[in-house]
Amino acid sequence: MTSFTHRCEGVGMTSTTSPAVRAQGVRKSYGKNETAVTALAGVSLDVPTGQMVAVMGPSGSGKSTLMHCLAGLDTVDEGSIEIGGTQVVGLGDKQITQLRRDRIGFVFQQFNLLPTLTAGENITLPLDIAGKKPDQAWYDEVVKAVGLADRLGHRPSELSGGQQQRVACARALVTRPDVVFADEPTGNLDSRSGAEVLSFLQASARDRGQTVVIVTHDPIAAGYADRVIFLGDGLIVDEMEDPTSEKVLERMKKFEVN
Repeated sequence: MTSFTHRCEGVGMTSTTSPAVRAQGVRKSYGKNETAVTALAGVSLDVPTGQMVAVMGPSGSGKSTLMHCLAGLDTVDEGSIEIGGTQVVGLGDKQITQLRRDRIGFVFQQFNLLPTLTAGENITLPLDIAGKKPDQAWYDEVVKAVGLADRLGHRPSELSGGQQQRVACARALVTRPDVVFADEPTGNLDSRSGAEVLSFLQASARDRGQTVVIVTHDPIAAGYADRVIFLGDGLIVDEMEDPTSEKVLERMKKFEVN
């Protein structure tokens, strides 16, 4: 199989500007010999700084594996991955931990907030672990953006699901990472709360120059992105610029037919 190479040039991006995320010829399999299952069969893509990209595909297409490999949560068999110009493949445990802590933000479907900490304490947790103090101006901007200034003293159990996920988004952004990876960030939310979270991630890219990569099965979520990448059998099989939920849904129907 040959890989579908995707290259996207952002506004004002030149050949000397490193993308926020770059993958080249990434391959990943699980198991060995006859039982081996290929999750990624040679994926190459660039994500420019300040762009929100959605990764979609049917179950087993490799979308979650791709995100985990891009974020340094899983190793690759072949290929290279760069975050902000730093080669991820081959880094030692200490180096990859530091990279994830300082330059990557994560938003997960399950929120992953610590129940004994307040919303404000959960937001600053990555900085506390790193022994750093928050940039107060940036912290204030992020808190204002998620609309939780009056809920910072509340614990997760005192917040709605949408509010908890917005806390998780703020936590992912407070370190000013090179890229935020979000794995089904609205999977546990109702439509209104999901729209709030997606609007925040979209604004983070468009207004604050943050790079966001989301994995989703939801056409509505993908409609908030600047670009959609479609995976099938571990390969990039299609892409869409300026998506809408309607266009994404129609494209997905074609994949199902094929």
